[in-house]
Amino acid sequence: MTTSENASGTRELAGKRALVTGGSRGIGAAVVRRLLDAGAEVLTTARSATSTVPEGAVFVEADVRTRAGAEALAAAAQETLGGVDILVHNAGGARPHKGSSAIPDEEWQDALDLNYLASVRLDSLLTPGMRERRSGMIVHVSSAAVATPVAPFLHYTAAKAALENYSRGLALELAPFGIRVNTVTPGRVATPGGEATREQWARLDAAQDQNETVVPLGRDGRPDDIAHAVLFLVSDRASWLTGSNLIVDGGEFPRG
Repeated sequence: MTTSENASGTRELAGKRALVTGGSRGIGAAVVRRLLDAGAEVLTTARSATSTVPEGAVFVEADVRTRAGAEALAAAAQETLGGVDILVHNAGGARPHKGSSAIPDEEWQDALDLNYLASVRLDSLLTPGMRERRSGMIVHVSSAAVATPVAPFLHYTAAKAALENYSRGLALELAPFGIRVNTVTPGRVATPGGEATREQWARLDAAQDQNETVVPLGRDGRPDDIAHAVLFLVSDRASWLTGSNLIVDGGEFPRG
């Protein structure tokens, strides 16, 4: 029995329609594969097409940083899938700077648009259909770096902190409609985008010391570590979970 099959051998997300942002590589692509394996019909998106989009997924090129991009993506999901039962917000990122005062205004805004407002906009466009059906699952992907914000990434961690607060509030708002909203918070995961960001950070003055971390479980995370957490949260196995933040970081970051 595979990890995406339940005890009866059936695929647990059969008949579900899923939209995953940032699904062309890394964590997003792993999430797409797990949802496909579990029987869901999946549409995914990124700013540009790549050869790494998992086979079987429908790909739509879109920029979720803008309201127009979110509206186009929501329309494409409605046209292609006929509606969305599962919404996974994985698109995110930012580049590091030497300090918070070195982050230009436009990058503060870009970090908010990509890491926070993209979720707000897509949720507002797609939850009306979930309300009508009185069913839906939303997962926001945050970052464990929120627990230990550092100057080079304050625009990113501030946006992710806002996302976590918003996710909790949205969960309470939508719970009466049968819609579950949860957050997955990854620690250090080995992905192409993550490695590129860490290399940029290492080139900044004094950043190498900040970037040296020890994961108690002895290894960096893998994209599938996060994808399995997402799969659990959107499945019926998590039917009594909403407003939760599932931290998947190998024990790296402090709590409380």
